[in-house]
Amino acid sequence: MDIDLSPQDIAFRDEVRAFLAENLPQAVKDGAAASPTVFVEPDIGQHWNAVLNARGWLGYQWPKEVGGTGWSPVQRYIFEKECALAGAPNLTVLGLKLVAPVIYTFGTPDQKQRYLPRILSGEDYWCQGFSEPGSGSDLASLQTRAVLSADGSHYVVNGSKIWTTHAHWANRMFTLVRTDPEVKKQAGITFLLIDMAAPGVSVRPILTLAGDHEVNQVFLEDVVVPVADRVAEEGDGWKLAKFLLENERGGSCHAPKLSYDLEQVELLAAEEADGRGGRLADDTDWKRRVARAKLSVQALEMIELKILADVAKGRPPGPQTSLTKLLASNLRQDIDLLAVDALGTAGLQLDPARPLYGDNAPPPVHSRAAQVATARYLNSRAWTIFGGTNEVQSSIIAKTVLGL
Repeated sequence: MDIDLSPQDIAFRDEVRAFLAENLPQAVKDGAAASPTVFVEPDIGQHWNAVLNARGWLGYQWPKEVGGTGWSPVQRYIFEKECALAGAPNLTVLGLKLVAPVIYTFGTPDQKQRYLPRILSGEDYWCQGFSEPGSGSDLASLQTRAVLSADGSHYVVNGSKIWTTHAHWANRMFTLVRTDPEVKKQAGITFLLIDMAAPGVSVRPILTLAGDHEVNQVFLEDVVVPVADRVAEEGDGWKLAKFLLENERGGSCHAPKLSYDLEQVELLAAEEADGRGGRLADDTDWKRRVARAKLSVQALEMIELKILADVAKGRPPGPQTSLTKLLASNLRQDIDLLAVDALGTAGLQLDPARPLYGDNAPPPVHSRAAQVATARYLNSRAWTIFGGTNEVQSSIIAKTVLGL
């Protein structure tokens, strides 16, 4: 695998760097750095989305014919890496990277025309209705029921979804529902697009261990969904869900962001005392922990680049994306633990106020990094659960990668 950049790729990288230097607001960077959650709040995320959309770069993973950039896999990787290294916030993944590919790959012309421009403009903010109180890792056992009307014009949906990220902000939800309870459980699932303002939709907040309101439970009571908002055919939901989850696990590169965050931890350690009259950054045990994390991030990047090379040749991301999800989740937790340990007792503060950025943010003890460290550490406990638990990813790797 040749990982050297071509002269054209280097020129593109320099263009991206120049754009970020000129157009990434410091307030947005500060807000992202002070956000303990996986998803930044809409005031930050949507602002940055709008900047990228004005440049024509927001749909950087989309084909050109549906409003995207049409960039090559290498260009997409360069863009993600430079954004991560510049401290830019994560993009609104649920709309841009999850439901949009489903719509432009499987949707009708009307669905593409209706929804894709509104994702780019920010008019539609999406949440994902997959997990249910009794159906998390075993997603195929979901019970939310959708019954087709006698005239075939709409579905009536009843059930609930849980751990629904940013449902309190979203005006649209893509969801899996059971349309046929009599067939094999994977065969009876359908993919619907739901208006969050529709009668019968209600949202109940769930506060996380860190005290953040990031996730919710969504209740659906006799919600009417037009058949025009069904993606693909009835019963195709499981196929679409597998396609979407491969995009979720393999559609982005985690290593650049992890590398950036590890670099920030190293900067913290250079300023922190080791308790013996020196600097933490010079402590042998500390350097060993950092070196192990660095090597793991570099190994992850090589795996992601291998997947990138396969995608560039027209191959789908495939089951090896479960490996990147597993490794990235564990590294995320390791790096967040390093940050807490680097800051000592100052890193143990857990301010209940939110947000931790902007003019109304509560004053930190020691530093803003210390204020956010424990909240971020607690929030990242969910990494080994959401998007498929570590145990599920290990099973997929054993069966489909190792052939066990």
